[in-house]
Amino acid sequence: MSKSEQLGQIYENLGISRETLAFGEEIERSLKERFEAIDGTAEYNQLKVIAAMQKNRISDIHFAGTTGYGYNDLGRGALERVYADVFHTEDALVRPQIVCGTHALYTALAGNLRPGDELLSPVGKPYDTLEEVIGIRESNGSLKEYGITYRQADLLEDGGFDYEGIRRAINPRTKLATIQRSKGYASRPTLSVERIGGLISFIKSIKPDVICMVDNCYGEFVEAIEPGDVGADMTVGSLIKNPGGGLAPIGGYIAGTKACVENAAFRLGSPGLGREVGASLGVNQSLFQGLFMAPAVVAGALKGAIFAANVYERLGFPVMPNGQESRHDIIQAVTLKSPEGVAAFCQGIQAAAPVDSFVTPEAWDMPGYDSPVIMAAGAFVQGSSIELSADGPIKEPYNVYFQGGLTWHHAKLGILMSLQKMVDAGLAKIVRR
Repeated sequence: MSKSEQLGQIYENLGISRETLAFGEEIERSLKERFEAIDGTAEYNQLKVIAAMQKNRISDIHFAGTTGYGYNDLGRGALERVYADVFHTEDALVRPQIVCGTHALYTALAGNLRPGDELLSPVGKPYDTLEEVIGIRESNGSLKEYGITYRQADLLEDGGFDYEGIRRAINPRTKLATIQRSKGYASRPTLSVERIGGLISFIKSIKPDVICMVDNCYGEFVEAIEPGDVGADMTVGSLIKNPGGGLAPIGGYIAGTKACVENAAFRLGSPGLGREVGASLGVNQSLFQGLFMAPAVVAGALKGAIFAANVYERLGFPVMPNGQESRHDIIQAVTLKSPEGVAAFCQGIQAAAPVDSFVTPEAWDMPGYDSPVIMAAGAFVQGSSIELSADGPIKEPYNVYFQGGLTWHHAKLGILMSLQKMVDAGLAKIVRR
């Protein structure tokens, strides 16, 4: 039996029909040049990370854990210096005590806003879980309860910035602008770092002291530059997404100016303590090694997103971004047109997982969302969306959001399995050229 036949056999044993595999390989062959370009970006980012680690003389002493207060944690301080160098910022706060991306964003916002200040979103409605943080949806302990008001300028119909609307929204109380790079559950383009830089320049031309914060979740290492390179005062993200490389078991980061990071540290800890406390609890090695692996892991996830776009676009499903667009995060949205389509897609992703492949995902009322959400993820780290995962709200237009895959080959299997479930349910039909 040839290697090709052996490969076909193992795919078949996993539940992928020969027809589905042949269709997928046809798509894959058409993407050769794009995949090579992704590898080029990954190489640049890999060298950037290595250079930062070498500059800071990382040694195995930095992997030792601390407990209690965590005073004089050598690894914690070194890791934060590495992050600042990688993201080209003055300082960084990188902690396992930051439990998720939403917590990182809240820490950055609450640390840098005061009663009477106003928060501006110049890119429309923020991600669902931030609505309760801000107070758009009433919630105990929101920024709104502390006298911080909120204003937003929606994007134009073509996804462009409403510069006049932003100009009108900025006023003497505007203290901080939050810029969400990724689309979240919205049907709008992800923002490139270059576009974010232009937006920051515009905002600061109107009111130079506005703090510009970028929610960088799902965007790290997709491009050769990061928001800190284009004027962002804070760049914020989760370690169980891109920068953790699939190895970080928990955590988040805030990279930016010394003043902004210090303010966030006092919110994360307490006034008077700030960044001086916070034991690393033995996770330092995973955080360092995850960052080291991140450029290669993100490259695999990015290939998976592009593969997914081309597969489903060929079958007539609306996708965002489309199969040919440039990429600025790892998320691929597919409009599946029905609750059954969203469920079948997610069931396929789950069935392709190395962990909990036997589980059938179902929609439920998750905290922080305004409709039932279905999530598929058989992950080594619970909730890690740099690992192969898919999720979506069960509401029109019935979009599913696919992301992750620690390796390209796993991402490929996940997309083929999602397609197989769609075909088996009569929700998609394979069309070969």
